[in-house]
Amino acid sequence: MLKGSPARPIIALFLVLNALVVVFRRSLTSEGFFVDLLIIGNIILFGMTMLSFYLLHKGLKATTTPAFLRSVYGSFMIKFFIVLITVFGYAFWNKGNLNKHSLFTLMFLYLVYTFLEMKTLMKLSRKVNSNG
Repeated sequence: MLKGSPARPIIALFLVLNALVVVFRRSLTSEGFFVDLLIIGNIILFGMTMLSFYLLHKGLKATTTPAFLRSVYGSFMIKFFIVLITVFGYAFWNKGNLNKHSLFTLMFLYLVYTFLEMKTLMKLSRKVNSNG
């Protein structure tokens, strides 16, 4: 599984979260969570984070400031529109009947994924800067 990949922490988080949701499916359902929404939301968050990570990692290697800024703004815009489309799509298909437990959990997971992405990129940035 991507032995030397800098994205290993993000991949590990994704796998652990999905395993936990599957293992605790009954408990989560009895507490009012939509387990399918949690799994699909986690897949979307993972895909979005990996795309953003790829763009930002590529931007770290950029030799010019405009190229670096394009990767940062591109990453932000992609995440913004994916979240926007996903939330509005979910609200539209469920006719406003939203599962708040699952949505707030996914909002928290968005923060966790973003924190892990930034932490990993900061480590990579230090390596790039120290190598010249």
